[in-house]
Amino acid sequence: MSVAKVFRWALGLSALGSVCAYNLAPEPGAFVQPLGWPAPVYRFANNPGTAAGRELGRMLFYEPALSRDSSISCASCHAPAMAFTHADHRVSHGMAGRLGSRNAPGLFNLAWNTSFHWDGGVNHLETQAVNPLTHPNEMDASLPQLLVRLNASPAYRARFYRAFADSVVTTPRLLKALAQFTVSLESSNSKYDKYVRHEPGGEFTDQELSGLTLFRANCASCHREPLFTNNGFANNGLPVDSLYNDLGRAAITGRPADRYQFRVPTLRNIELTSPYMHDGRFQRLREVLRHYTTGIQPGPTLAPELQQPLLLSPNQQKDILAFLLTLTDRDFVNNPAYQYQPND
Repeated sequence: MSVAKVFRWALGLSALGSVCAYNLAPEPGAFVQPLGWPAPVYRFANNPGTAAGRELGRMLFYEPALSRDSSISCASCHAPAMAFTHADHRVSHGMAGRLGSRNAPGLFNLAWNTSFHWDGGVNHLETQAVNPLTHPNEMDASLPQLLVRLNASPAYRARFYRAFADSVVTTPRLLKALAQFTVSLESSNSKYDKYVRHEPGGEFTDQELSGLTLFRANCASCHREPLFTNNGFANNGLPVDSLYNDLGRAAITGRPADRYQFRVPTLRNIELTSPYMHDGRFQRLREVLRHYTTGIQPGPTLAPELQQPLLLSPNQQKDILAFLLTLTDRDFVNNPAYQYQPND
């Protein structure tokens, strides 16, 4: 769905139809752990997923009424076609075109996240949404304002009743519904996954096999399979100047040792999630590889793994890029259960 369509949808609370019949994941719990993956971090027992809860969360995710002037939704910066990130801005854009300071990350496989945001400033999925909802450069709303707005909608009150057996919209229920939807955004059916599972469609070319070998030798210490992240933070040697001067993790912890450290992002669906890095400075994957081979800047907090630049020939870089393309999960980005439904 385009951002323009989200804008045109506007408030639209009275136009909500009957409950949509999409199941976002097999019951119970909206979550199926892929074979061979580690146990999730998210505590499903504290927010048991239901079909009604996930449908409500999906509707809220696409609901522009969650912004101060009902002009943008969560999906404005997290579009399904781009693996729930955006592609046309270096950093996030919010109310009245205001600029954020960081690139919007993709949203998927959140059940394994130990923290959220580039600086790890939030450690629980059910509180993560508070920041974008209330930040003046993003959706610029107040939670009391949103509760008044949603409680004034008979359609939403009915949806909250189906999800929580109580029609009163409260902040915890709003956040739990959003979390039930976002934790269901699971991406685990790329060509790489089929290769690992020895399934049809997972046959690697010689170049992809070479790229996998090179990736495991040079990149996997930070981007560990199968999640392709270690959930840690690192200074990856980006140059710091007047435009790019974000303290990263240190702004949360106050520790000098954390200066310029940011979350190690997953590389799943990396083909779709340009621009790259926390500040969106690179538009193409080949620019990212060029940084790691020739562009790393030394500094006291530089990640130990990057103290020596990667020694990769142009052909080896092409092989790694070919492998990275196997991490694209078209079934995930095209799953109708995750999309805006015009009959909502």
